[in-house]
Amino acid sequence: MPKKIYVGMSGGVDSSVSAALLLKQGFDVTGVYMKNWSKNLPGHYCSWEEDYMDAKKVAAQLGIKFKLYDFEKEYRSQVVDYMVSEYQAGRTPNPDIMCNQEIKFKLFLNTALSDGAELIATGHYARINDGQLLTGLDSNKDQSYFLYRVEESALEKSLMPVGELEKPEVRKIAEKLGLSTANKKDSQGICFVGQVGIKEFLESELGISKPGRIINQTGEDIGEHEGALYYTIGQRHGLNVGGGLPYYVTGKNITRNQVFVTTDITDISLWKSSLKLSNIHWINKPPSKDSKYKIRTRYRADLINITNINHQGDVYTIDLEDEVRAVTPGQSAVIYEKDRVVGGGIVI
Repeated sequence: MPKKIYVGMSGGVDSSVSAALLLKQGFDVTGVYMKNWSKNLPGHYCSWEEDYMDAKKVAAQLGIKFKLYDFEKEYRSQVVDYMVSEYQAGRTPNPDIMCNQEIKFKLFLNTALSDGAELIATGHYARINDGQLLTGLDSNKDQSYFLYRVEESALEKSLMPVGELEKPEVRKIAEKLGLSTANKKDSQGICFVGQVGIKEFLESELGISKPGRIINQTGEDIGEHEGALYYTIGQRHGLNVGGGLPYYVTGKNITRNQVFVTTDITDISLWKSSLKLSNIHWINKPPSKDSKYKIRTRYRADLINITNINHQGDVYTIDLEDEVRAVTPGQSAVIYEKDRVVGGGIVI
């Protein structure tokens, strides 16, 4: 009997090809669309129904079973509410990482297993080998950064077929098979932070924020901002401070609703040679003193050599060989050993 595998199908080309490849390999494949968000926002339409129909159409083309799992309630409480509360606290969260941790590789996995599946699969550009998470072969599309909080036990029951391929090859496979999603554009993120800007989304959740003052590096009040929670470290655009050199956000005070900026790109507030991380998650085991590691402080950022890792209680201090710019509280920093994801934590 072939192994039963449930494939998360988003209506995009990557998950469509994942399902096709697994079917070709002899698995008993069922496609599953996860309905996570369906709310329309002012001036912006959520396309979940179209994505659902695209996934369903591909399942029909492949001749596989197809289901819809409604996770909207859980997604709201575990991803959206987390994201909003982090912004309210003055941090900049990454909802994709929380979605992978709580929804795709926990809720979807457990629901699928209880529904008769033996494994799950997704269209992520990453690889899994014996419970270890590796980078995707296509370095331009590698999504391992977003997966560092997935448990080893979940990886052991998961497959990521396109992680072994480069994106152009995935498109070619879809075209060769005549899949209806072959030329569909890649989604730009989850519905509420894809086409919708984060400012618009937070306004829909929290109402309009009060304007506040912008303070430069000499302590001078130089203008008005639209609400401190909308700004992130290193941000250059959206400050509406005219004339002269560009300003960069170096910090903010949520309680006083102040945003701090500088015109000095070398300002010490913008550069760090040491990070502090909390909420640490190691996929397999913690780093050892004998190995060499690198760290990525945001998606697609350069990997930086780590010179030392220490921890006091639950807080880890990561010393870096080179300074890194615009390290942002609330974002994730992910540690690699060659092409293996060791784990990571949240910048504090």
